[in-house]
Amino acid sequence: MAQRVIYIHGFNSSEKSFKAVRFGEYMAHYGVEYCVPRLSHEPFHAIIQIEQLLTPNTVLLGSSLGGFYATYLSQKYQLPAVVINPAVTPFLLLSSFLGSNYNPYQDTHYELNKSHISALKSLSISDLQQPSLLYLLQQTGDEVLAFQQAVKYYSQCKQHIEFGGDHSFVNFESTFASIVDFLKITKNSQAYKR
Repeated sequence: MAQRVIYIHGFNSSEKSFKAVRFGEYMAHYGVEYCVPRLSHEPFHAIIQIEQLLTPNTVLLGSSLGGFYATYLSQKYQLPAVVINPAVTPFLLLSSFLGSNYNPYQDTHYELNKSHISALKSLSISDLQQPSLLYLLQQTGDEVLAFQQAVKYYSQCKQHIEFGGDHSFVNFESTFASIVDFLKITKNSQAYKR
């Protein structure tokens, strides 16, 4: 039974992401601890930030790059995770972002360099050892990532594929019941919020 839910935001996003906030509002009715860490742009630092929040009863949600991180952590620690329009090979996509960057949601300027790309490559898992721990939510209208790549990579996992939509996952709220069911989130008597 899940007692802590961690939402992992995507590249150049923050804890204020629409999906993070909406799911947090939904979780308020369940009385579980809901955490959305503001992640570093450096992959290893971001992973450490999330690892520091892990408990035995933790479950994960990750969107885009956050889905990539959630996949890595799910397989490393045997944790259930839902991935939303996830990045499968972010080290390829983000190579075009090398240099100066600005995250408007965190109001931070930073440099993305080749060491960050190498870090992402090292976190990549070629073959999922425990695909049953993962649930893919994918919309085919994703304008940022090729949806076919995620469908193939997560082929042995539970999948919910919707035609159309976009990278933000249109009508995300319609998936909440299936997320709660997959992650085995049940209502507790006392509510927490972080």
